[in-house]
Amino acid sequence: MKANTKKAGKPKGNFLSRFKANKELLILSMPGAIWFLFFAYLPLFGILVAFKKFRLSGDGFFYNLFTSETVWFDNFKFLFSSGDAWIIVRNTVLYNLTFIILGVAVPVVLALLLNEIKNKGMMKIYQSSMFLPYFLSWVVVSYCVFAFLNPEKGYFNAIIQQFGGEPVSWYTEKKYWPFIIIFMSQWKGMGYNTVVYLASICGIDKTYYEAAVLDGATKWQQIKYITLPLLKPVITILLIMSVGGIFKADFGLFYQLPRNSGPLYPVTNVLDTYIFRALKTSGEIGMSSAAALFQSTVGFILIMVANKIVSKIDSENALF
Repeated sequence: MKANTKKAGKPKGNFLSRFKANKELLILSMPGAIWFLFFAYLPLFGILVAFKKFRLSGDGFFYNLFTSETVWFDNFKFLFSSGDAWIIVRNTVLYNLTFIILGVAVPVVLALLLNEIKNKGMMKIYQSSMFLPYFLSWVVVSYCVFAFLNPEKGYFNAIIQQFGGEPVSWYTEKKYWPFIIIFMSQWKGMGYNTVVYLASICGIDKTYYEAAVLDGATKWQQIKYITLPLLKPVITILLIMSVGGIFKADFGLFYQLPRNSGPLYPVTNVLDTYIFRALKTSGEIGMSSAAALFQSTVGFILIMVANKIVSKIDSENALF
């Protein structure tokens, strides 16, 4: 009986000893844990709004939530009830696929080029100049772009007229905007992604390159057989995480940059802008919540599928 009593009390002692041994780490992690609790886990209760005909009143959120009519999946129907549903989904998916591909290829190339600059001062200048656009809001960027594309006094039309051409009405000609959106997205985000890959490259053991040089390897061979294989885990993880956002779009990029121009809707209207306009028109909070839940659910499923595929091909580079 004494032995059983000791065994029963052993886990408690182990927990306390582990807590005491790691209390510094637990204290350090507490702010992050509290943040996730209040801003990531507690708000999950709001998922119920997606299944309600939610109405605001002065009686508080929880009273409104429980007294609002339950409509189940009716809020999800508006996403696909529009005649433009196919265009919206197509734009969202195709743009994000392009962003995912270029979001890996361009920053990796830039990181490799920056890593070859021997002058550290110049490398920091180039790195800072590429990273600066990341901190600009799309509102500021949209006004900068408008200075170039203004149909009357824009820089581009001034150059076109200087060479005898006809000015272009940029904000009504939809054929140019897929390229403008893709270019501006990469211009704004490539600096951040480049820093991630450059940090990974700087963490590679230099003895690999020294051994390769002794063996007579060229610079391209060093990149091909050392740098890229060692970057593979980072690239794989970022790709998996990017796939989860394939049904989400950067609202500022697709709403602020084209200045909400109606003629450009066929090439700039995505799920997020469509939801925003529908919310402005109808005021249905439940529909907006349903759309967000749909995007998150599809994103979670895609992350799990992508991770499963990666684990089958190379289990070491999978998330779990």
